[in-house]
Amino acid sequence: MTQFFYVENLRTWSKANKMIVNQNKTKEIILGYLAKQPIPCLTILSGVIERVDTLKLLGVTVSSDLCWEAHVNTICERVAPRLYYLKQLKRTGLPADDLLYFYLSVIRSVLEYGCAMWHHGLTVAQSHKLESLQKRALRIIQQIVCDMPYDSACAFAGVQPLSARRYELRKRFFRSNTQSDSCLHDLLPQQRDSEILSRLRRHSVYPVPLVVVIA
Repeated sequence: MTQFFYVENLRTWSKANKMIVNQNKTKEIILGYLAKQPIPCLTILSGVIERVDTLKLLGVTVSSDLCWEAHVNTICERVAPRLYYLKQLKRTGLPADDLLYFYLSVIRSVLEYGCAMWHHGLTVAQSHKLESLQKRALRIIQQIVCDMPYDSACAFAGVQPLSARRYELRKRFFRSNTQSDSCLHDLLPQQRDSEILSRLRRHSVYPVPLVVVIA
């Protein structure tokens, strides 16, 4: 009944705003444990909406199991040809500073796009898989870093490990949303009482949401 209600709302809103829902471009994805339930498919405009296990939403690949393996694989596929271009630029004799600029603007931007959304859900293996791409880029830019430990190679090139940068970017994104003029500010929960916070040794201004796992 709830599912039908939301579809009817979509139909009503679309009609009122003179927008036609393209059935062929509309997909349905069921997230989490609900994906295991026998939920009927959505129908709209006398057609059935295709149900998928993964879809791309604003450049981020989302999976029904809320894992990020598919997204990490997509990132790797996009970065591979860019690393090839970096090699070609190296062969032309481009200075290391220019190669690094190419990496930061053309490759690293892909590696961390939307990371505020998916960084927290990465496994150790997925994080290492992304770091290996930056490691390859640094080896192309500076041959001298080949024999260095990864952290030393990053320091030598003047870049952070990707995991550290994602963590900082996520914190920066959250801080920006705590500002009252942020369009996402209203989505934050109410701040905790200041008197209670003053009595706690370690605390967070906002309550940490509880996550319930249903097997």
